[in-house]
Amino acid sequence: MRTSRATPPDARCCQAHTSAHASHAGVEAEKVEHAFEFEIHPFFSDAERAALRLARDSALLPNLVEAEHFDELRKHFEEPQIVELVAVCSLFGFLNRWNDTMSTELESKPLAFAGQHLADSGWDVGKHRLDGCRSVS
Repeated sequence: MRTSRATPPDARCCQAHTSAHASHAGVEAEKVEHAFEFEIHPFFSDAERAALRLARDSALLPNLVEAEHFDELRKHFEEPQIVELVAVCSLFGFLNRWNDTMSTELESKPLAFAGQHLADSGWDVGKHRLDGCRSVS
């Protein structure tokens, strides 16, 4: 299994949606498939690694982002870009909590993409399947 221990278990919906969107936006499926290996896989640039490190470490509880994260980000990004990266990480933190708490049903297209391209990384639909137990109807 390639999944990092640092991958939040409540991020299944966002992982499915963002991976499907990345592919739709032109990111090679093979790169998406190795996203959890960004630290060592040759597909990723130093800038991408810095951004993905921020995303991973900001999603953990407690938050593991430190000054060194920003030192590395500043090598590749301007301050407004870094603020945008933090904003996106924060938004997805909210979405992950919301979707997991509400057992949001995952739509067929991101479900199919994630099933095909992320399953080898340990991804599964969990409680977000179309017939899942929802706390609110």
